[in-house]
Amino acid sequence: MKTRRTRSQDSVLEILQKLSRAISAQDLYAELRKRDVRIGLATVYRALDALKLEGRVQVRTLPHGESLYSLSHEDRHHLTCLRCGDSVAIDECPVHELETHLNQSHQFRIFYHTLEFFGLCEQCQAEEVVP
Repeated sequence: MKTRRTRSQDSVLEILQKLSRAISAQDLYAELRKRDVRIGLATVYRALDALKLEGRVQVRTLPHGESLYSLSHEDRHHLTCLRCGDSVAIDECPVHELETHLNQSHQFRIFYHTLEFFGLCEQCQAEEVVP
């Protein structure tokens, strides 16, 4: 059963479509306000949750707890440094075949997947003090 999208959801989707990067709910709220869209932060979160359940939006949670939202068709994976928080997008994805298999074998409708590796970037490794 499909639900009808609200104006708030349409506004959120419009901003996400115009951006070439993932964005936090707070930054999305600020972007909407800049464009004179009268919307509350709680409504932004509700719209993001509804769009996530539709499979239109995906969420990526950073090591410090912040969530970033983007359109689901953006299949991006990352190397994330635990020290400085830098995150580098990677193009390779060994999970696509597994996703197709799981979708078929379990009759599970997969909207998106995430793949993230955590460790230390080259610069943070160089800053480590070796005893």
